[in-house]
Amino acid sequence: MGVANAAPTMPAFAAATPRTRLRLTRRGRIVVTGLAALPLAIGVLVGVLSSGGAVAGIDDGRAATTFETVEVGAGDTLWGIAEAIAPAADPRDVIYEIMRLNGLDDAVVQPGQQLVLPAAG
Repeated sequence: MGVANAAPTMPAFAAATPRTRLRLTRRGRIVVTGLAALPLAIGVLVGVLSSGGAVAGIDDGRAATTFETVEVGAGDTLWGIAEAIAPAADPRDVIYEIMRLNGLDDAVVQPGQQLVLPAAG
């Protein structure tokens, strides 16, 4: 003959315990700061690695210090320009050098285009 529907009661210590704010230790603050800075560090790293094509001053053994410029005329080709500026050299080597100096991906040139040429010997 006990009480059939007695509501459960909370223990006295649970009601008396005040809620406290989250406190981070020194190690916790370092971890949170590191995680917050991680996207920024990744962004800087990606930016640095993707700008490798703009590096200047690399000496690859070709010490050409003086340059000429030429305007491409109608019907001009890099082969013809290469033969005109270095008749004794292999035109393929001269074309490669012209493409490298001008940052060209292929040997197609347009009339009116300005090209930097390696100085003749």
